[in-house]
Amino acid sequence: MFGLFKKKKPLPTFAPLVTDMHCHLLPLVDDGSKSLEESLEVMEAMKETGFEQIRLTPHFAYPRFPNDVEDIKMRYKNFCEEVEANKGSRNLPRMMSVTGEFRIDDGFQKYVDNNQLLTYRFNNPKRGSEKGLLLIEFSLSQKRMGLEDIVFERQMDGYDIILAHPERYPYFGSHSTLLEQFKEQGIYFQSNILSLDGFYGEEAQRKAYEYIENGWVEFLGTDMHNTLYAQALRHASMNKKIIKLLETTEFENKNLVTE
Repeated sequence: MFGLFKKKKPLPTFAPLVTDMHCHLLPLVDDGSKSLEESLEVMEAMKETGFEQIRLTPHFAYPRFPNDVEDIKMRYKNFCEEVEANKGSRNLPRMMSVTGEFRIDDGFQKYVDNNQLLTYRFNNPKRGSEKGLLLIEFSLSQKRMGLEDIVFERQMDGYDIILAHPERYPYFGSHSTLLEQFKEQGIYFQSNILSLDGFYGEEAQRKAYEYIENGWVEFLGTDMHNTLYAQALRHASMNKKIIKLLETTEFENKNLVTE
């Protein structure tokens, strides 16, 4: 009888998000996972902390990671088969797709010209985009000339844009005019969960919370790379401020279309 009044076990911290839409777990294509086993370990931690689905987003960045889109698609197909064959008793999130994190750099235009921008689909895009949501990033060291024009041109091409981890760019402050302009243009922002826990330093942490308080951040992502990040994700899952944030703020991750 008394068992009827027991409190339900709380869901894992990141369960409200459902989907992680930014991670680097395709082995040996960028600075993320270095092996199948490492990816399996990391995915297990992601499921443990509440993610039901993940979408892989390898870097497309020149000259460090000049990945070929067709090669990435083939590697992803093989990786899915390897995960299924080797996961054993591990409880893992479902892999939903491979897209990409495209850096605005000297190699970006090649992907545009060849119609090779991998995207997400979304239930409620801001601009009714036909080509999906494109995850982009900027240089982490200095602002590139002409960013505004490049981003606007992609919007005019029919893409919705998600800017990855705006809090990590040192040239954007708490009240950045350019970020305000981007929001007025209907660009989505995705902050890193680990930023909220101080993984990238105090400045990135402070800006991540400020951008969320501004109402600028629609998505949260892990930006997961390796087992070190997985340990940090477990730590972040116990952060009371993050737990409270997820209880009081609705993010758009769950609205990414299941493919």
